[in-house]
Amino acid sequence: MSLEKWGWSPRWQAALDRLREGLEPGARGVLAGRVLRQDRGWLRVATATGERLSRISGRLTHGAADALALPVVGDWVALLPAATAREATVVAVLPRQSALVRRAAGSDAPQVIAANAGVVFLVHGLDQPLSVRRLERALAVVRSSGAEAVVVLNKLDLGDAPRASAEVRTVAAEVRVLAVSAALEQGLDALSAALPPGRTGVLLGPSGAGKSTLVNRLLGEQRLATGAVRERDRKGRHTTTRRELVRLPSGAWLIDGPGIRELGLLEGNLAETFPEIEALAVACRFRDCAHASEPGCAVRDAVASGALDAARFESFQTLTRELGGAPLDAARGGRTRGR
Repeated sequence: MSLEKWGWSPRWQAALDRLREGLEPGARGVLAGRVLRQDRGWLRVATATGERLSRISGRLTHGAADALALPVVGDWVALLPAATAREATVVAVLPRQSALVRRAAGSDAPQVIAANAGVVFLVHGLDQPLSVRRLERALAVVRSSGAEAVVVLNKLDLGDAPRASAEVRTVAAEVRVLAVSAALEQGLDALSAALPPGRTGVLLGPSGAGKSTLVNRLLGEQRLATGAVRERDRKGRHTTTRRELVRLPSGAWLIDGPGIRELGLLEGNLAETFPEIEALAVACRFRDCAHASEPGCAVRDAVASGALDAARFESFQTLTRELGGAPLDAARGGRTRGR
């Protein structure tokens, strides 16, 4: 198996060479591999000699400052081969080009959803109303990851795609919006064009949005499990239970995973997500204006006059509080916490 099949390049080779220089002589015979799947404590890793079932070394686990340092699907890793040809131990993670990070559900712990992706497809099923507040949250997460955001309106045969697209434009005028139907195989060429050969994409959205069906259509085969939504409330069932990287016939790669109901912010780029608030804040009397009760607040004045949508401002305040920073710091600083 050639690692180029999974995206290996001179950049990754240089990173591996630097890593080897810092290892003890006995550990310099590490292999390179890309994490394809996580499953119950094991990693399925593609290497030049085939796939290996791998565990994370105790040294890497205990030496990690937090979960951000541990390997996830999409990562390039260094492995030490085990006694059996089909197993190995992951000893290091090569520096990432991007990382999609959220606050883990029910805690303040960081969770990396996927690594080394160039584009994140925010999938929404048109059989459900579009939540622009959820979209704002997702855009803030994606923009801080280093990847491009693309909104995918799936099930165009079951909803009003032009109306939903117009709603997206009210909060993200510059973001690409694709209307598709995985079931009817409509609009898939545009989706493929957004994921050209050599690029890695991630599908992000709630259960029932049709993410796995989209992957199967792009693969040209029924490889991932899919399920119908409940008729009474149009809620999806969790047919996908693990995150997985697949190679498409086009030469691109796509990461699918379980539906995400809660997307807590650990870091977020609010400057790009709320550019009109960033522009207004420049005219505030105080540079550290929290847009709460300070005199001369240009942002609150815009809300009062109707020039700034009140719900949009409330969403900005909610996300700013969640990030734990002052509004201007969050808006102007992009990433509010280092990775």
